[in-house]
Amino acid sequence: MLNPSQFQSLDEIETFVHAADVFTLEQNLPRQEKARWLRGRLLHFRYDRLTRKQQGLLRQFFRAITGYSDAQLSRHIGRYRTGDPPLIQQTRNCFSCLYTPEDSELLAMIDNAIGRLSGNLAAQFCTDQFAAGDGRFIRLKDISSATVYRLRRTKRYTIRSITIEKTKPTQVPIGERCKPRPNGMPGFIRVDTVHQGDLGQQKGVYHINLVDEVTQWEVVVAVEQIAESVLEEVLMIALFFFPFRIKNFHSDNGSEYINYTVAGLLEKLHIRQTKGRPRHSNDNGLVETKNGAIIRKEMGHFHIPGKFAPRINVFYRDHLIPFLNFHRPCHFPHRTTLKNGKVIVQYRRKDCRTPFQKLQTLPDWEKFLRRGITVADLRKQARAKTPLQAAQEKNEAKRKLFSVILPKLSATIPPSLTQ
Repeated sequence: MLNPSQFQSLDEIETFVHAADVFTLEQNLPRQEKARWLRGRLLHFRYDRLTRKQQGLLRQFFRAITGYSDAQLSRHIGRYRTGDPPLIQQTRNCFSCLYTPEDSELLAMIDNAIGRLSGNLAAQFCTDQFAAGDGRFIRLKDISSATVYRLRRTKRYTIRSITIEKTKPTQVPIGERCKPRPNGMPGFIRVDTVHQGDLGQQKGVYHINLVDEVTQWEVVVAVEQIAESVLEEVLMIALFFFPFRIKNFHSDNGSEYINYTVAGLLEKLHIRQTKGRPRHSNDNGLVETKNGAIIRKEMGHFHIPGKFAPRINVFYRDHLIPFLNFHRPCHFPHRTTLKNGKVIVQYRRKDCRTPFQKLQTLPDWEKFLRRGITVADLRKQARAKTPLQAAQEKNEAKRKLFSVILPKLSATIPPSLTQ
């Protein structure tokens, strides 16, 4: 009913544009006719000689008649200015869809039944299912492993799949993956956490074990729960139990130590933070052996509620830590390198020392001490008790601790824990 070519002047077009804001026009012209009509109107009105306001009015008219977007109009006008033929849009060639949404549903069904296998195994399963007489897998019988993964990303598959993907590892820019090299200097500590087990919904206490690599000076603290806010305060206290300056803090890749709270604390204390390397299980081997030889031997494997962490810390501070560092001897390895490069490690009787005795064998060991720690204070603490006296007092304090923590289980506590 409307012949757009009848508008011969810009005044008529302006009147039409105002009316077109009220009425909606249906665009039924073929693409070729739209392009040719648009070229004819551009030539008729001499588009390049119009002012910007008149060009804008004409573009509104073209948009109302053809339904083109601003980008499409710009392309047509650009070809008009360069003298190129009208731009006629054509249907693009595309490949036919080989796999249907029903194939995605079949793939989700077999993944739900047998678990989410790898692409090759899932493709082979489809081949075997078709060979067994299931005609629904006629297209999936020749599917490739890459197409299996593409179908698994479709919405139809996601809706019907109940499999859960494994946790994807993330790169955390905290700590350096390397093995600390103390070069005979104290202050390079290894850290690990020992959990005392859960009992139903009740969480057990956590023991944080810190061991110096060179002297085997050991500090143990207990916490009720592993939380960043708790660890910041506990680690600050534990680090000051070492008589020498801490230079390196090495742990595994657990989130209790690889977080921004602990990293900020170590940075504030000017302590370098490192973490274990992949496929190097011995990086934290020293503290792992201390977990079994010290913490498990002293505290056992049974459940201890987390609320007793303050009482355990009093036992650690007053009895266990002084006993371990001043009275309990440790093995120190003696390494011999042969001509062929092989290293022989021996644990000799004459190399058995307490951590304080080992500290005194280091050259100029006094210079490693923290401010406020004197040699006289350390030697006085070492001579205050005999090794046997310190061990007996520790065992008596442990017996009293367990009588409070586990009164109902006191009869089942192994004698080694109370004697």
